[in-house]
Amino acid sequence: MRDDSATMSFSFQQLRYFVAVAEIRSITGAARELVVSQSTITEAIKTLEADLGVQLVRRHARGMALSHRGHTFLRHAQRILAEVGLARSAFTAGPRITGRLNLGVTSLVAGYALPELLARYRRAFPGTAVSVHEDRPEYLEHYLLNGELDVVLMFLSAMREPSAFNAEVIETCGFRLWVPVGHRLAEEGLVSRRRLLDERYILLDVDEIHAATDALWQGASGYRDPQVAFRTTTVEAVRSLVATGAGVSVLPDLLYRPWSLEGDQIGVVELASPLPPVKVGLVSRRGIALSDTAAAFIDVALEKPSMRSI
Repeated sequence: MRDDSATMSFSFQQLRYFVAVAEIRSITGAARELVVSQSTITEAIKTLEADLGVQLVRRHARGMALSHRGHTFLRHAQRILAEVGLARSAFTAGPRITGRLNLGVTSLVAGYALPELLARYRRAFPGTAVSVHEDRPEYLEHYLLNGELDVVLMFLSAMREPSAFNAEVIETCGFRLWVPVGHRLAEEGLVSRRRLLDERYILLDVDEIHAATDALWQGASGYRDPQVAFRTTTVEAVRSLVATGAGVSVLPDLLYRPWSLEGDQIGVVELASPLPPVKVGLVSRRGIALSDTAAAFIDVALEKPSMRSI
């Protein structure tokens, strides 16, 4: 029988520190963000790991990275902090919102930014009905202009007619190089764009990141076309191909997961000359008043499920 004294007893403070380290990918950066000492954060994470009985963070010479268990626990920690934030906001909430939200989303962000956001919205406003339509960015803009959609979740760089819309940024994502474990570039710490020209490249062939990847090759000394080994429209295919050594890829952090579906590990390396980050945001038609459901959805999206929620 398990002794009651052995039950888990981690605190919200420890969760805040862990989420900060995971999101910023640096204990030093997290300490600066939260205005505490590095030793305070380090000790909190060690205590959290001891309490859970698992290693959450792997330390190495160039910084830190989450373990497999760490990535799993991060999702739970973010949900806990978000739930506490929603619980607090319930006491200051206005009138109960009902009605329908017609939401558009691009396929690239549907599986990464939407599920958590949609779950938070449904918990906060259970009286609303949500209809989600997935499509290409240009079609979603058309539906917005026609009034068929209230709001669209997408990479803002994919907007065709930005002057016709309002946009709220909910996440900013940098790019990193994805490599198989043990790849020679993983030992370099920082990889130049020129070095990528010598590698087989796995290209995610979707509109939302074309402009960014074009800039990647044009920024390389001795510009030439990359050695594209595979073109695919699915992130999971990129993940599996990179993990099994078929090539490397450069993609936004929003899409990164450290394991493929087959269980093979994927590493990431920083670029010596970083690409401009991409922004994930909510787009609505300019000049038209938002419905109550759409305004509430945007409000929920802007309440980050992070250490700022507490």
